[in-house]
Amino acid sequence: MAKKKSSKKDTSNNKNKSQNGAQNAPQNQGDRQNVKDSVKNSPSLEKEKAAPVPRKDTGEKFNAVKFFQESKEELSKVVWPSRQQLISESAAVVLMVTLVATTIYFVDNLFVWLSGKVF
Repeated sequence: MAKKKSSKKDTSNNKNKSQNGAQNAPQNQGDRQNVKDSVKNSPSLEKEKAAPVPRKDTGEKFNAVKFFQESKEELSKVVWPSRQQLISESAAVVLMVTLVATTIYFVDNLFVWLSGKVF
């Protein structure tokens, strides 16, 4: 049994999509071309096509002494962990890495054993 093609478009599906926040998909080739044309002519894309803004050259050259002074200043603002925090968090990381590596090792061996039984 062949389905009859209706001459009218079913817009109920499109209404449901727009109510759910989804964009309406183009229904035919003409709609797709209209979407392409509207995207090409959108004002937001025209701004992107404009020539890039030239970067201002401040005229300053790299100053290593200033760089290290500013780096020292920024590092003084860092809140460093206490020795106890550092040791406990490092131990937690090492423990988790060991646990995950061991789990991967056993799962890998399981798959090797299973593939040996199957093939």
